This record gives sequence, structure tokens and C-alpha cells, in this order.
Amino acid sequence: MNVLQRWMNRGLLAVTLAALLAGAGLRWFDQAGAAGIVWSASALLLAVLLLVEIVIRLRRRELGVDLIAFLAIAGALLLSQALVAAVIALMLAGGRALEEYTTQRAERELRQLLDRAPRSAWRYRGDVLEQVPVESVVPGDRLLVRMGEVVPVDGVLLDTMATLDESALTGESLPLRRQAGEEVLSGVVNAGAPFDMTASQPAAQSTYAGIVRMVEAARQSRAPFVRLADRYALALIPLTLLVAGAAWLFSGDPVRALAVLVVATPCPLILAVPVAIVAGVSRCAHRGILVKNGATLEALARARVLFFDKTGTLTAGRISVLAVESAGGQSPVQLLKLAASLAQASPHVVAQAVVQAARAQGLALEAPREVNEVPGAGLSGMIGDHAVMLGGHHYVAAATPAVAWTAALLRRMAYEDVSGSFIAVDGAMAGAVLFADRLRLESPRALRLLRQAGIRRIVMLTGDRSEVAEAVGLAAGVDEVRAELTPADKLAAIRQGAAHGTTLMVGDGINDAPALAAADVGIALGAHGATASSEAAGVVVLVDRLDRVAEAVQIASRTRRIALQGVLAGMGLSLLAMLLAAMGLLPPLVGAVVQEAIDVAVIFNALRALGAGHRHRAARTLDTEQVDRLRQDHAGLSPLLERVHAAAEGIVGHAPVVARRELAGLVELLNRELIPHEQADEGELYPQLAERLHGEDPLAAMSHTHREIFRLTRLLTRMSEDIPLDDSVAASMVEIQRVLQRLDTVLSLHFSQEEELYHNLDSR
Repeated sequence: MNVLQRWMNRGLLAVTLAALLAGAGLRWFDQAGAAGIVWSASALLLAVLLLVEIVIRLRRRELGVDLIAFLAIAGALLLSQALVAAVIALMLAGGRALEEYTTQRAERELRQLLDRAPRSAWRYRGDVLEQVPVESVVPGDRLLVRMGEVVPVDGVLLDTMATLDESALTGESLPLRRQAGEEVLSGVVNAGAPFDMTASQPAAQSTYAGIVRMVEAARQSRAPFVRLADRYALALIPLTLLVAGAAWLFSGDPVRALAVLVVATPCPLILAVPVAIVAGVSRCAHRGILVKNGATLEALARARVLFFDKTGTLTAGRISVLAVESAGGQSPVQLLKLAASLAQASPHVVAQAVVQAARAQGLALEAPREVNEVPGAGLSGMIGDHAVMLGGHHYVAAATPAVAWTAALLRRMAYEDVSGSFIAVDGAMAGAVLFADRLRLESPRALRLLRQAGIRRIVMLTGDRSEVAEAVGLAAGVDEVRAELTPADKLAAIRQGAAHGTTLMVGDGINDAPALAAADVGIALGAHGATASSEAAGVVVLVDRLDRVAEAVQIASRTRRIALQGVLAGMGLSLLAMLLAAMGLLPPLVGAVVQEAIDVAVIFNALRALGAGHRHRAARTLDTEQVDRLRQDHAGLSPLLERVHAAAEGIVGHAPVVARRELAGLVELLNRELIPHEQADEGELYPQLAERLHGEDPLAAMSHTHREIFRLTRLLTRMSEDIPLDDSVAASMVEIQRVLQRLDTVLSLHFSQEEELYHNLDSR
């Protein structure tokens, strides 16, 4: 809404209010004729304005619902109902002003993001500082950011330390400290002493520019729900005319037709829905979640299938090098130098971790040549005279002869739940770099909240080895793990998922753009996603926290629910008012006031989408039959628990052949009976129990125990398959007994906790 429209709306409200009061004063002094002229004049002013707008829309082949309001004013004037016409004019002017107010309030977070966009920068020209437009900054420029100023472009910190306030972007209130050499994103505020930085991106390609583009798109978009509401509102025109005509025909009183027209304005549809959608988008922005448009917010509310990338999304993405393993031909230091030299050519987090590890050891890296990268798999190139490959096992193994060393290392990696990139030098498998990329602390809770928000299926997609992927998937609580995928495989998986409902894809926004674009809604995690995936992603979570994805889905669902409430309640009351008016029970003057009250109530209800809302769960109980069934299920597993306890106590004392047979049978039972039972509890029972308990995530501790049971069972399965047939079997059985003892302890604690839970629920 531009400035001219804003002042015009305010002026109309002032004029119509003044006319109504002036007419009332004249009426008080027995000047009824003059009062009628004043009231009629204000009504005519609104009628002329409405007529102009109707003509403009008709020239665009559109028909607006303003036609009903015009007919109501015209009818009132023709029937000499000057006071009614003036009240209708005041209500319409008030509605326009209310729309302006509510729209501005709904957009407040979006407008704040736009208003704080940097316009200029302080750039060094030699030793002299000059203030220049931010558009003139180019990569390599040295800039000064003074205290309280917004960082104008993305860059690298030159000073020893900087204190940055990122709350406007991420919603995180505490300032962050950055060290020299760290990246600084545009849009954050310098909360400390002035500092120097080097620009790494021009303004148009910086993070905040991407944010501004997304915010502008969000403000200008119209969601499908809004367009549908417009069509329903237009359908009210013939219905209103039909009811008004019938009221006049059967009663013979044209005032009844006027009363129907007065109460028929469909503001609950034409205002409440867009206000709710914009308020929801603005609420997301307040929490550091940029939603590109209203259509995306609606799709978020309907989403049922969620795909996650692993590295940098479910895991922390801050990969660190644990060790460099050599197959024997080269030293670990030589392998790290070759791998890091090649990795300089890739922006992937794994490649950058290798480079950082090499630099931390002070290794002099060479420039790579003839680099070829297969996204999600690995890269190859020339380092000096050596042909080097770095990537996943399948990528490197496909181009090198098989060696026994690889199988042993893969088995060790599976036991330790670590990932790695393999290195080939001159066509031979030479070694591997092992990494630690731990699960985000908030990942399990975020996935539970997503299920509570309506997500039915969660799938993890990764190009990593299946063993590492399964470990991460079990720890996070996903429904399905698809590992060792190529980028094309990821796209195919997302397209298949669309058959089961609206799909979401969550990635880091840098390497996942094709997958983000393939889903109904792509969600880029981290502020970099605002630029790297501004076209591919519909949502960018500026703060690097996975639980904000669940919050985005919750906000979208609540917004859509509020919009529907407004439509159903508002239009229901409006239709009821139309029937009462047609029956002669609602005079035109009272009807105008009633309709305005309905509009105000519905619009302010839509503004509730700006708030956080509250989640209240009644502490209901399970019925006796359900509790008895749960206890029977647990009782059925008692023999298996006793067998685990017996194995933990005495498996080392058995003869090797007997021990292997006993362990194989136990593992088979665990995977056939225990794991499906616990998975059903996690996926089906716990969400139901959470609805009956207080708190946002009341079963977090027990879900954590589930993940530990899954992990230990998986480890036992692998160890059972790898038991040696030589003299080293005794040492292996000692390690297996330690795992069994831990599983025995965890199972005993877990089953006791669940029994106590069921007992407490049953006794309420």
C-alpha cells in the first residue's frame, strides 16, 4: 500500500466520521434537512470512489465485491435512508483503515528486515575512508564497520575479534564473537568496537540481498488460499442479489433488500485470509525463518513427507578429521597433503574439513589441476605429477583395484560409527581420511516435534556409506535411511515421495539446490541458504538450528487453522445476518453495525497468527484395555530380556562354537521381536502418549533410550557377523560381552520406566 493510498484511507475515515457527527449535531438542533444533506454527501463521496474502482476493475475484466457495498449505499440514498448511507460509508472507510493497520502490523517483521537493509559502506581508498553506495562495493575492497552499523556485504574479518548481533536475522538474542579470518555475513550488526573486513561478495550476491529478495516476494505474493477466498467472495454477489430480491419480492418492502445488502459485505473472506497468511509469514521472519511466499506457507501446513540431507542438516556439519589411515604405500602426512591440495577445489564441508586439518599441521598445499567433481560422490584431479581421487568408498573403489585393507577399515568404521573419504593415488587405493560429524543435539527432539506437527514420514537421504547413515538415522529417529545415493538418486526419491503427500526437503542450501527444487517445499538451513538457494528453496532458516524447521511447520499449520476459523465463523455469521435481515429482524442501521463488528472480530482473530500461540494437552488417560494390551506386549518380551541377561553374564564361558551359535540366535531374536516392538512404540505409541501428557516433549528421555537400544543391537549384529574363526575369537567375545552387558542394563531400565508410565496413566 503506497503513501497516497494510506493518506486517502485516513482522510476518508476522518471525513465520514466528521460527517456522521456533524449530521448528528444538526439533528440534535432540529436541522433534519441539513443533517440529511451532510450524511448523503459523505455517502456520495464513498459511492463515487467505489464506482471508479469498479469501473477500473471491469476494464481489467475483473468484478470486485465492492459492487455489493456500492449497491448498499446507492439503495440507502434512493430510499432516503441518509443516516444508513452515512453509517455504511463510515464502516467502509473504517474497514479500509483497519485493513491498512492490520496489514502493516502483520508485515512488521518483514518491513523491519527491509528497512534495515544497508544502503552505504565505509571503504578504504589507500589510508582514506570514503562513504560509498553499497552497490559499488566489489570483492577485495577493505571496509570499516563502525559500532552499531549493519555489515553491508559478506566478507572476512581482518581484525582480531568482532562482536556481532545476529538477532535481526536469526532471533538469537546473545551477541556472537568472531575471530580474525572468520566469515562475516551481511545484515548482522556490529555490537562491539569498529572492525575492518574484506568484502568477499558484491552487495547483490551477499546474504542480506538474498533475504531482501525473499521478503519482497513474500510481501507481493498471493497464496492459493487467498485466491480461493476471492473466488468464494465473488460467488456471494449473485447470492446476495438473489436473497435481497427475494426479501423484497415476498415482503414488498425494499428496506429489507437494503438490509440484506448492508450485511452482505464479505470482509471475513477478502481481509481475514490474507491478513492471517501475511501474519504467519511475518511470525516466521521473527523466528529467523524466511518464507518466500504465501503459497509456500500453505504447502508447509499441508506437508506430510519430509526428506533430510544428512551432512550439515541432521548432523552438525562441523566435520573434524579424526585420523588419516594409510594402506601402506604413503605416510599419513603425505596422504593428507595430497588430499587437501585436491580438496581446495570443492566447497563441500567434507573437503573444507580436510583442507583445515592440513593447514592446522602447517602443510604447504599445491594448486590442483584438471579437477573433475561429481556432486555428492567425490572429486579427482592432478596434484603435481600424481593423479589423486578423494571421495566416498564406491566412487574411489570403482576406479581402483580391490585391496583387503579396505574391507578391514570399513568394518572398523562401522563399529565406531565414523565416516570417511577414501584416497587413491595414481590409480591405487592409498588410504582414507576418517571424520567425526556428530548428530545435532536438537535433531531427535526436532523430529519428534515434526511428527507432532503432522509429518507422517521422515526419510534421510545421503551419499555416505550405509553403515554410517544407518547409525545417524537410528540416533535421530527417522523412518527410512537411503544411503550411497547420487544426486540423481536423491531427486528420484523425492519425486517418489510426492505420491504420499506434500513433500519437504531440508538441506544446507549450498549443495542441495536440485533436491530443494524437486520437493514441494525446499528448506535451506543456515543463512547461506538465502543466497545459494534463493531460487531453489521456498524457506530459509537463518539460524543454524534444525528445530526451527519444526517451528516453521507448526506456525504454518496454526496460521492456516486461524484463517479457516475466520472464514467459517465470519461467513457463517454474515450469512445468518443476511437471513435475519431478509426476515425483517435486522434493520439496515443495526445491520451495518453488526457487520462491522463481525469484520473487526474476524480480522483481529487473523492477527493471532502473529503470536506464538500455546500448546495445551489435556492430561487424559489411556483406557484399561489399552494399558492391559501394552503390559501384555511387554510381558511377551520377558523371555527375550532374560536371554539377553543370561548371555551378558556367561557368553564368555561357553565354548567358541556354542558362543557363536548362542549369539547368532540372540541377535536374530532381537531384530525380529525387540526392534520392531520398540520402533512401533517410537513411531505410533509415543506420539499418542505425548498428547495425553503435559509438556512439549514429555517422552524425550525414553526416546533417547530407544535410540541406544537400536544402536547396541545394530552393533551386536555387525559383531556377530564378523566373529573370527581363529584363535582371536576369545578377545572378540570379551568385547561382545561388554556390549551385551550394556544392552542388558539399558533394557532393564527402559522396561521399568515404561511399566511405571503405564501404571501412572492407568491410576489417574
